[in-house]
Order: sequence, then structure tokens, then C-alpha cells
Amino acid sequence: MSPHPDSVLAALRKFDTPTILNVIELFDAIPRTSGYMDRRITACFPHLPPMVGYAVTATFRAASKPKSGDVYAGLDQQVKQLANTPGPKVVVFQDLDDPSVAATFGEVMCTSYKAFGCVGLITSGTGRDLDQVQALDFPCFTGGTVASHGYCQIVELDVPVRVGGVWVNPGDLLHGDRNGVAVIPHPLAAATAEGCPGLADAENVVLNYLKAGNPTGEGFVEARMECSRRVKALSDRLKAMVGG
Repeated sequence: MSPHPDSVLAALRKFDTPTILNVIELFDAIPRTSGYMDRRITACFPHLPPMVGYAVTATFRAASKPKSGDVYAGLDQQVKQLANTPGPKVVVFQDLDDPSVAATFGEVMCTSYKAFGCVGLITSGTGRDLDQVQALDFPCFTGGTVASHGYCQIVELDVPVRVGGVWVNPGDLLHGDRNGVAVIPHPLAAATAEGCPGLADAENVVLNYLKAGNPTGEGFVEARMECSRRVKALSDRLKAMVGG
């Protein structure tokens, strides 16, 4: 069973990842420099809408032959796990090779993952078959591109992984778009979804003032003060929602 109602996940998908992180800041629950992947992880397909799902984790290597089985050793076991895991799911790989030797994913793997209820993939390594994967409308986030799959092996399943400077645990709630990937703390998820429209309204006070034309320094300060007042009120309301 999903930890959060579908309505919460749908509300989170309506907003970009920077907005999600801006709202999470309002709880003062975690440092502002944590909870998101760094610049090593980028979107392969920036045009796709936000991805929201629960982490299904694994480690990967491709630099040497597996001790047994074929080069896709572990994929069958992973797919069986996915079949028994409620969604939406995001496959998250930590590439144990440093630097990445070969692609973590390609067309076959992403097609398989999507068929078993996954809504995206993140790897600290690399990907390939980007034209074919793009046609799937399957969001992927990587550290780069490599043409070969090498001796690709899925080493461990359902373990904590470190990707883009962030530890991701199985079941973590992830949000990603062209700006990057964030981990949404479970206790804050519903309140974050509710807070996004209010934050957008507060920021629009400044944006609408500037777009109206003929701004003045004094008018800008007033708009900023009103924006700050609304953000403070929103922060107080959200903290009360989560018992903060």
C-alpha cells in the first residue's frame, strides 16, 4: 500500500522541483543544503513533466565479468521485486564503478521497468539508447552517457544507495524534473503538496508587480514585504499541520 494517497502524489506532480524544495524549507525541518541531488545528476529528457514516486534501490557494476550468470545478472530478480512492490516506483541505482565504465540502463531495461509500474530511473552512473528511451516518455536522471553496457550487473537490491551526494533509502519519496531530484520527507509530503499553491501565490505578488510595468524601487520593496508576509503565514500554517 502506498504511504500517501494518490491525491497527494498528483498534487506534487503539478509543481516543479525547486518549488517543492522551497516549500520544504518552510518547515525548518532539514538543512537547506540537504535533501536534493547535486549537479552530477541531470535529466536526460528535460521536456518531461515532474516525476514523483517511491525509490526502489539497487547497486550496479559493469567493469568486470559476473562470477556467474549473464551480463544482465540480477535483472530477473529485480523485476520480480518490482512486480510485488506497489507504485509508483522510481528505480535508483548507485554505480559502484568510479568512474562509470558502462551504461546502467538502455531501451530494454527501461521498457521493462515501465511495464512493471515504474515512473522513472535515477543512476549515479550513465545511460544509453537515449533516442529509444525518450520515445517511452520515461524520465531518466544520470551522470552522463556511455554507448556500451559492458558487463552490466545488478549487485544488490533494496539497500541504501548514495546518488548525487544524497543517501536514498528504499521507499523514499522522490520528486524530479529538469532542475534535479529531491527527496521529500514522508512526514512533510501532504503538507508540502498543500503548501505549493500558497507559495506560488506569494511569489506572484512580486512577479505580477514587475510584469505590470513601470516598477519603482519603493514599489518593489512593498511587493517583497507583502510576499514575505504571506510566506511567513504559510510557514506557520504548515508547521502547525505537521506539529512543528
